[in-house]
Amino acid sequence: MSKMTKSQLIASLAEATTLSKKDVASFMDKLAETVYSEVKKTGECIVPGFGKLVKAKRKAREGRNPATGATIKIPAKTVVKFRLSKAVKDIIL
Repeated sequence: MSKMTKSQLIASLAEATTLSKKDVASFMDKLAETVYSEVKKTGECIVPGFGKLVKAKRKAREGRNPATGATIKIPAKTVVKFRLSKAVKDIIL
């Protein structure tokens, strides 16, 4: 199973458009910055054509240390979840 790296993605997008690799990299960094700040500020951000990032709270729970089998307390925390858009699900799944 192959995995596309950031530099491979940048090269592919630069080749498919008239933009330079530097411009594509700058755009991707700015897009990520914008999405992160929007999720932090409002709790969600929709990326058209891909899906939605949503901030969610996880409750505190009990877990197990797999090495010792001892019960441990896992504290509550906030996580970010990604939900695929229907268009992506229809294409991929």
